Amino acid sequence: MRVPGNEVLESIYGEAEESRARYESLAAHYEELFGGDRVEFFSAPGRTEIVGNHTDHNGGKILAASISLDTIGAAAPNGTDRIEIVSEGYAKRVIVDISALQNAPKNFGTVSLVAGMVEAARLMGYRVSGFNAYVSTKVISAAGVSSSASFEMLVCSIMNYFFNDGKMSCADYAKIGQYAENHYWDKASGLMDQMACAVGGPIQLDFSDDVKYEKVNFDFERFGYDLVIVNTGKGHADLSREYSEIPEEMKAVAKCLGGKWLAECSLAQLLSQYEEVAQAVGNDRAILRAIHFFEENRRVEEAVAAVEKKDGAKLLALLDESGRSSWELLQNCYAIADFKEQKVALALAMTSHFLKVIGDGCCRIHGGGFAGVIMSIVPQAKTAEYCEYIARFVGTSNVYPMKIRAAGAIHVEC
Repeated sequence: MRVPGNEVLESIYGEAEESRARYESLAAHYEELFGGDRVEFFSAPGRTEIVGNHTDHNGGKILAASISLDTIGAAAPNGTDRIEIVSEGYAKRVIVDISALQNAPKNFGTVSLVAGMVEAARLMGYRVSGFNAYVSTKVISAAGVSSSASFEMLVCSIMNYFFNDGKMSCADYAKIGQYAENHYWDKASGLMDQMACAVGGPIQLDFSDDVKYEKVNFDFERFGYDLVIVNTGKGHADLSREYSEIPEEMKAVAKCLGGKWLAECSLAQLLSQYEEVAQAVGNDRAILRAIHFFEENRRVEEAVAAVEKKDGAKLLALLDESGRSSWELLQNCYAIADFKEQKVALALAMTSHFLKVIGDGCCRIHGGGFAGVIMSIVPQAKTAEYCEYIARFVGTSNVYPMKIRAAGAIHVEC
């Protein structure tokens, strides 16, 4: 069975040997499970959030990017009303009868997610028919680099290529994934994860009016730094309540200020109406989270300006400020319900010590928070030393030096 050629793979991954072996394994597993259909290949990356922690769900701004870890799939239409997906490492097949979506279970893992995506695509006027797929991923599961959004965008790229002649936009992809999470997983997610995975490369996102994005010409290497993602060892699987409380509390403050969400309000309003808001909301944390939102929006704008001016020092200072705000105001570095387990805070403390000793770099909570991963921006000359150092606390297999990837959710040509 044919697989993507070296030139195509190098354009996506920067190398061909390792990635070609992945696609050959993918093709072999597909053929073993489903037979010799004319298979097409697809890829969707995970994502990194650079600045803009928990702003998307309140109409905010974010500087984000896709990363070199990705989910890949081999797929082909099967001429039925049945979607069948096998994921590497999981014995149970995901099977969705798209002619009977009303029977699909809610909050039941991947089968619910796929059913929700089919429903969303149809509500948006797109076609979906049955297909078979074998999927493999390098995106860290339940750890803040959006393994679920990566999978969702992969499925969207499959539906777009086979059944919709490439007419689905990245924003459509994102809305389909968000709908599935909101309605079939009861997860109050925004659109940032999906957009960053779908578009590819660094992007500035603005969610104040539907969803808008602009490409940003940026990577850490040009400033002399490496991006290292550190998995702290606790997953996100049981934290839906903690995540949902953040947009709920922010919107409660917005309502007191006369808005639907915080993007329609301002910090000046909050300060001038503080007593009224504090009495109505009755939740100090909600006010702190609102302050984080307003300041985080400012930091995104300043970070994009710093990139344009090639001001690496300013960019790092803003990332550091963003991380401290997430810890102190947003308060998503550990779950109060499980306050004795603070693996994220520990990883940040250990990394901060290392960076203080070398006198350069920054670190911050990454993604939704409460568990999962941190982002470390380390001088390139110190990356290997840092990886060895932090591995003493989290294990070598949980340290991921990585690059920003240019390609988003794509059909991979053969």
